[in-house]
Amino acid sequence: MLHLYQPTLGMKAIVVVDNVACGPAIGGTRMAPDVSFEECFRLARAMTLKNAAAGLPHGGAKSVIFGDPLMDPDLKEQWIRAFAQGIRGITDYIPGPDMGTNEAAMAFIKDEGGRSAGLPRELGGIPLDEVGATAFGLLVSADVAKEKIGMEFSGMRVAVQGFGAVGKHAARFFAGKGASIVAAADITGAVFDAGGLDVAALIAHKEADGDMIDFEGGQQIERDSIIGVDCDLLIPAARPDVIRAENQASVKARFIVPGANIGITDEAEHMLYERGVLCIPDFIANAGGVICAATEVAGGRKRDAFAAIDEKVRANTAEMLERADRHGIPPREAAVQMARERVDAAMEYTRFD
Repeated sequence: MLHLYQPTLGMKAIVVVDNVACGPAIGGTRMAPDVSFEECFRLARAMTLKNAAAGLPHGGAKSVIFGDPLMDPDLKEQWIRAFAQGIRGITDYIPGPDMGTNEAAMAFIKDEGGRSAGLPRELGGIPLDEVGATAFGLLVSADVAKEKIGMEFSGMRVAVQGFGAVGKHAARFFAGKGASIVAAADITGAVFDAGGLDVAALIAHKEADGDMIDFEGGQQIERDSIIGVDCDLLIPAARPDVIRAENQASVKARFIVPGANIGITDEAEHMLYERGVLCIPDFIANAGGVICAATEVAGGRKRDAFAAIDEKVRANTAEMLERADRHGIPPREAAVQMARERVDAAMEYTRFD
């Protein structure tokens, strides 16, 4: 764990490298004014489990920068470059894009320190947010999970909480399979239409820097009420802990496929399990982004990344569900068991001083 501070700019950041038994750690760089050490640590551990479960030759890490991602672009570049200078010596950490950062930020980090993933296409990268790698993994995981609850994509009612880089691509992918996107939310508000929102219009509105609260293609509802809308599938794709013990009872979805890391508290996830709501663990469902990043680091292309996402996320979701059924345990317990077995096996070959 490393705390960084650049007094001239006022830039503060934290880096947590959780485990490198499987190889150099990959983990996103998150930028938000209200991040914390606890959040960084939990996210780093989630990345260890995610990378191990996906069978990647990488450990887990995470970094957070305490700042407004909407700050002046020139100042943001200075902050990102200062952060990159501060992590030059952490040679077993490969940063990637996360909430509040993007491909341009990764280019600045590489320019300063020489290591990053999720680079712009012009630098030989596979731009994760542009191609929708994480969202594609959600689709693959849901394709496996829907069989367990006896559903098909056609006619499936989907709610997307967090209509950003992951959420908008998830809406596009699921709509392309015949699902109906009945609700969507961002930080400003939420919209609902039982008959299905116009996904293309909604994405165009967001890409034109429009806020959800200004979208006229559906009924405006209170932002946080999207957790309890009448739907079959709920995709939390925003901040951590949006589904908690005190609001989980409002969830009407039959299953949840998280696009966000640690989007559901452990207590809430257990309560949902007891209620019969199928929750695919975050580090199983949303591994598409890091699989894409690892493919880029290894020199692969977009088609290689999507093939790897389909193979790994599909196999891991199926194995996790099979373990859960065989042992009569919640999906998360089965997923953690699976990932820890892989980390422990890798640690048998590694000598830690």
